[in-house]
Amino acid sequence: MSVARVSIQTADFDLATEVAALRAGDKRVGAVCSFVGTVRDRNDGSTIASMELEHYPGMTEKAIEAMIDEAHKRFDILGARVIHRVGLLQPLDQIMMVAVVSAHRGQSFQACEFLMDYLKTQAPFWKKEQTPEGARWVDARVTDDEALARWGIAASNSAT
Repeated sequence: MSVARVSIQTADFDLATEVAALRAGDKRVGAVCSFVGTVRDRNDGSTIASMELEHYPGMTEKAIEAMIDEAHKRFDILGARVIHRVGLLQPLDQIMMVAVVSAHRGQSFQACEFLMDYLKTQAPFWKKEQTPEGARWVDARVTDDEALARWGIAASNSAT
């Protein structure tokens, strides 16, 4: 059974279950690298009560699929899985997961980091934080664009 490469969902996920499914029965897998992002209780000096994530169904999945295709071209990986949650989330909630499998650790680490850098700047998600000062949309950061640039990809998503 093939595991979907991309899931956009409101429900939480279990990292161990997702990794087990990604590497199931593949004796070539010698390395697994994963990253799980969580909601922080502070951002830019303000307390965060909650975060709401929105996306454009269909377009988001297509964009992330293209990112995974690019990771396969750049790195010797056997598989990758991205889960991103949408809807209302609270501090400590898991937001997203990237997992990559390969024969050797270096390729998994690099592909996982590449996918994270790509997701932070290129995936069509919109984040709104609830703070004591009111709701605010989260802008892209210059550091996220810089992280993507080291892979040879130019981005200009941050507000200057």
